[in-house]
Amino acid sequence: MVLFTSIEETEIRLKDAAYICSSEIATVVFLSAATNKPILVEGPAGVGKTELAKAVSRCLGWDLIRLQCYEGLDEAKALYEWEYAKQLLYTQMMKEKINEVIGGAVTLTEAADKIAAQEDAFFSERFIQPRPLLKAISSEKPVVLLLDEVDKSDPEFEAFLLEILSDYQISIPEIGTRKAVHIPFVILTSNNYRDMSDALKRRCLHLYIDYPDKDLESRIMNLKIPAIQQKLCNQIVESIQAIRTIDLKKKPAISETLDWANALMALQVEDL
Repeated sequence: MVLFTSIEETEIRLKDAAYICSSEIATVVFLSAATNKPILVEGPAGVGKTELAKAVSRCLGWDLIRLQCYEGLDEAKALYEWEYAKQLLYTQMMKEKINEVIGGAVTLTEAADKIAAQEDAFFSERFIQPRPLLKAISSEKPVVLLLDEVDKSDPEFEAFLLEILSDYQISIPEIGTRKAVHIPFVILTSNNYRDMSDALKRRCLHLYIDYPDKDLESRIMNLKIPAIQQKLCNQIVESIQAIRTIDLKKKPAISETLDWANALMALQVEDL
């Protein structure tokens, strides 16, 4: 399936999806679609990393499945977990049938062996609660999978991701290997909270999104806030660009620029 025919077309379609991007961003998105490789997007907070995944979802017409990463995120929250309450309910409902299965068993070991022979009935698809990663792999339609702020997860969590990012499959010990019905378009974002492992980086295309230059920021503002006067737009952009030259702990990103512009518009400010 050809998702984008050229870098230029990629840039145009992202713009149509309300995302103004540089040629570098369009190039990486195009290559990701052509090679089925995930994109690891790094950069300061608020520069449009998460929005890129949303824009790709919009321009492809695919659903977006998002996994918000955090410290302590584990397999049960990211991949899948067993619905133990449902399993217990089924056990109670099938109590008589279970008695028939173990009927004639002389010892506990023999009874346990007979129950073990039926364990597929309790560890099957009907008892799995899919989480974002399994949902993306199992979806009957192509999806965009966003692993947001993956740098905030524990290093051990990356081990869960490697199989998915390289082979687009998930191994479930009780059932077997689940291969992707459709290969998802995968985007991982990082604010450089910690360095990602080399194993994960090797499986991804790398993209760094920095603060936009004056021209790009002006274009973004005109797209996002079409009612803004050009004079006010230029003044806001020039002010933000100047502020970013100051040695600040957190420099304003494009999201703060848009928030400020919207606030000024609400206050009916026409000139700074």
